[in-house]
Parts: sequence; C-alpha cells; structure tokens
Amino acid sequence: MPLARRYPAAVNARIRHPEPTEGAAARTVQRRDGKGAHNVRDEVACEVPVALHYNDQPFAVLMATPCDLADLAVGFSLSEALIPDAGELQIEAIDESIDGIAIRMRIPEPRHAALADRQRALPGYGGCGICGSASIEAVLRAPPRIASTPRIAETALHRALDALHECQPLNAATGATHAAGFADRSGTLLLVREDVGRHNALDKLVGAMATQGIDAGSGFAIVTSRASYELAMKAAHVGIPLLAAISAPTTLAIALAESADLCLVGFARDGHCAVYAHPERLIPSSAEQSR
Repeated sequence: MPLARRYPAAVNARIRHPEPTEGAAARTVQRRDGKGAHNVRDEVACEVPVALHYNDQPFAVLMATPCDLADLAVGFSLSEALIPDAGELQIEAIDESIDGIAIRMRIPEPRHAALADRQRALPGYGGCGICGSASIEAVLRAPPRIASTPRIAETALHRALDALHECQPLNAATGATHAAGFADRSGTLLLVREDVGRHNALDKLVGAMATQGIDAGSGFAIVTSRASYELAMKAAHVGIPLLAAISAPTTLAIALAESADLCLVGFARDGHCAVYAHPERLIPSSAEQSR
C-alpha cells in the first residue's frame, strides 16, 4: 500500500522529514559521488555562543551545542574550581536569543569576588577551558592531588569504551561531536554527554554526575578526543582518578597528571592503550588472567 494511504498526512511528513536529533539541525546539502550531484537532507551539529554570567557579571563565552545546558553550567563551575560544591550554585535563568544563549547563575559573594583574577578577556572557542585567560598564572594553576586513587582493570576500561560507541546519538547523526563518559570500576558506563567541544562534553558529564550524586572517585572518565592539559586539569579538579582518551595526550597534560595523581591513558581503542602517568593504577589484562 502506498505510504500516503497508510498514514495521515502529518505522520507522513514526520516519516519523510523526521525531527533532527537533539543538538542537531536539518540542512539540505549537495552530495557528490563522482557520477553526479543530488540534494539530500542531512543533520548538522548545532554550535552557538553560550555566555556564562555569575552574579550578574559576564565571565566566559563558550561555543557549545545547545543541549544539557544546566549540566554544562554546573560542570564548568566545578571543573574550573569556581565553586567546591554544586550546592553553592544556583541557575537563575537560561535565556535564548537570536545572538546565542546566556546562562545566568549565582554563587556566594566571596566566590564571585575571587573570579576577578580569572576574568576571561576573550571568548573560549570550541569550549576551550583556558582560552582568553589574561595571564599564564591563571592558566597554569596548581592542580589538587586526587584523594581517591583506585586501581582499575584494563578490561573494565575497554568494556566502557566499547559501550561508549553505542551511546553517541548526536555524533552518529552528524559525525561532528565529542563524547565524555563516566564508568564505575567494573566498566559499566553510567553517563555520557556530547558536544562539539571536547571540554564542554566533559563539563556536561561532570555537571550531570554532580546533579545525580555520582561520586567522581568511584570510577573513571573516557573521552573521544586527545587528552589535553585542560581536560586533565578538569578531571583533577573534580577528583576523577583516571582519564582515558582515544587519542594522544600532550606533554603538559602528562606533567599535570603526574603531579595530581591522575592516571592518564591515551590511544585507548581497539583493545589497546598507552598509559602515560601512574601506570600502576591500571591493572594489565595479563595480570587479571593470572589471578
């Protein structure tokens, strides 16, 4: 039976033009395959300016995907050490306009007074955790030492990485986003967040963990990007004991991980990985099998 006879017109419209994945927008693009060109409907990841305001004062602008914004606000505030606990943050409004999005928050006045030294002079493109900082000192802050330093089995790490591939609907639709996930010590994936910016994805994850009461020291984080200094710093600030990336780390990320007791893993994919800091905390598969 023809499609038009089987369903009402409104349903037909949704079948032919389904709603885009959250965080994506539908666009018509011209596909070329060497034999010709044809127009198709495609999903493109959304990227908008998100301004973060604390106590009625602007602090930073992130280029982010406009979903899970409350998680982003909480996670950024925690991972940048603006507040020590999510309970100190109140989200007053999330305002959308044609120019972008403004998240208006309130923190205790002594915390807000301390932000003056870290005021961002420039927007943070792509969710950069340090772009626009006014001084080297503001960037190279001494990381805290992580209190919880559990040993994680390598098999648990790869179990979580395998699960992460199936938990990225936005990237599956657009091919343009990063993901950050948190797993417990057995490798069970508990939470995943996506964004066009790798820093934003981790911040959204941190915010979701805080909101849902998940202890950062109870497992490990995985990211679908390189392990940059900013990501290592964010993980250390919130007490995540192991950070694994599917690509390489940088020298500064390794140095930070060494000093913060952060187990840093790179090239974590296809059953392999390289441990760049504190390898004693990732139990090799061979050691597990010999037990």
